[in-house]
Amino acid sequence: MRPLTILGLSGSLSHDPSAALYIDGKLVAAAEEERFIRDKHAKGSMPYEAAKFCLDFAGIRPQDVDAVAIPFAPISLLGPARWHYAKRYWYAPDRALDALFNGNRRYRRYRGRILECLGQLGFDPGKVDLVPVEHHLTHASSAYNCSGFTEKTAILGIDGKGEYATTFFGYGENGRIHKIKEFYDPDSLGGLYGAITEYLGFEMLDGEYKVMGMAPYGDPHKYDFSRLAKFEHGELTINTDYANVIGLRRHKEAGKGYYFSPKLIDWLGPKRSGDIADDPYIHYAASMQKLFEDLALQMLDHYLGDILRETGRLAFAGGGALNVKLNQRIIARPDVKELFVQPASGDSGTAIGAASYVSVARGVPVEKMEHVYLGPAYSNDDVIAACERHPSKPSWQKIDQVPQRIARLLADGQPVAWFQGRMEFGPRALGGRSILGCPSVPGVADRINAQIKFRERWRPFCPSMLDSVGPQMLGSNHPAPFMTFTFPVTEEWRARVPEVVHEDGTSRAQVLRREFNPRYYDLMLEMEKLTGNGVVLNTSLNRRGEPMICSPSDALNMFFGSDLQYLVMEDVLVTK
Repeated sequence: MRPLTILGLSGSLSHDPSAALYIDGKLVAAAEEERFIRDKHAKGSMPYEAAKFCLDFAGIRPQDVDAVAIPFAPISLLGPARWHYAKRYWYAPDRALDALFNGNRRYRRYRGRILECLGQLGFDPGKVDLVPVEHHLTHASSAYNCSGFTEKTAILGIDGKGEYATTFFGYGENGRIHKIKEFYDPDSLGGLYGAITEYLGFEMLDGEYKVMGMAPYGDPHKYDFSRLAKFEHGELTINTDYANVIGLRRHKEAGKGYYFSPKLIDWLGPKRSGDIADDPYIHYAASMQKLFEDLALQMLDHYLGDILRETGRLAFAGGGALNVKLNQRIIARPDVKELFVQPASGDSGTAIGAASYVSVARGVPVEKMEHVYLGPAYSNDDVIAACERHPSKPSWQKIDQVPQRIARLLADGQPVAWFQGRMEFGPRALGGRSILGCPSVPGVADRINAQIKFRERWRPFCPSMLDSVGPQMLGSNHPAPFMTFTFPVTEEWRARVPEVVHEDGTSRAQVLRREFNPRYYDLMLEMEKLTGNGVVLNTSLNRRGEPMICSPSDALNMFFGSDLQYLVMEDVLVTK
């Protein structure tokens, strides 16, 4: 009997297209389109290169694929979603009527583009078994089906919006996902956070984590943001006088329309610009973060509290699940034994969600997600060939004892670009494509910011650490393999590794088990021998505004476009 092969393709909302391939319940490959085409978030693109990589990596031909799963589906007029949208957007009658009379236009357009992409990949568009899955169900599947939880599991989904839904509450039991409640656009906590992200001078769907990084510098009680949203009687309502606005209600600047209104400007003052994190904007960031956390926890308790008190298991996905400060508060709840956040919980992860949902529906459960090293890998020969081709004529040498050699550079205060094994899936660098530093060397974070990353000074750097160090440094045994949670750092370790402790005394940590990335683990063992701390500072291998590095050529381009002095790719050390 031949294996069940499911290809998941995302990109339904015109950003973060990706591909994921399941063969008999095993996630064989997954990658984001942005990494191949070198365009962050790959807006408007279909996941052609990502899908081609997945198929080529597995040696799969189009005719071997049983189904192609997509994270977007037609929504019936008989349900509440389209009516809610039309009613709440009454002030934009063209959009409201379109939702009622032509409410699946975006789905049809997306389906056509996916079929065109599949045709380019060698599929027969007339014969392909294309399976649409509701967007929030794919988020739910990517969290629950990948969690490995066997008990009844509460499922939470928070993002901007899918077809119409913005928030999902449900539970998983015996492999099946049950929907309890959804909220619909414009009543979106993720959308509100995105609108304030725009007001604070960042790009929606990209800068939310910058707002989260800015928040600890402000006082959340200095400004009361409660007028923006409320949760009462089981319903979330966003105040569309201020945010989640469309049409003529949008604030416009230099020809661009924003998701907030001129009324927000009248209340809070001009939109922030530039790189400085200052008064009052740091306080606005803190107030938005507090409102987001408070409302999310109220909703969680209302709809999922009984299930949490029963089993203590929660699976969380959607862009809101990347809010690590909210996750810290969820873990701190006495009724939560374990929280699983799907590491690519934004829309790129819906390729995994759609494919896993269809695999399970066809009788093949999927394995627990233990790591995200799912992209391309390159050999020493590939690396050397890239060096020989590169116009900057890099100086390179093949070295042995890579962990020992690199640990010595790090301990001497040198940042090092680290390119090893398969590329990570999702937004976090986890030791495949990373820039590393020694977290006990004063000023190393500022140096990486100023000379290499060219990013805002107030953004935190994160630690990767040995699993033997995690409980000591974080005071918690909660699994943290994916940098999806922050933890308060113990007093002793704040002094030991100050470069990876944020303003509020927390760290967004990766706690690594050796079996999933032995070379990276061994590097940290060497660091422990040299410095006493089995911890490295870890940030993604890219420059500001660029996607994470994929290939050796990408790494060399970045290396020569920054002040980095050392780049190690597999066993090849490149130096300036």
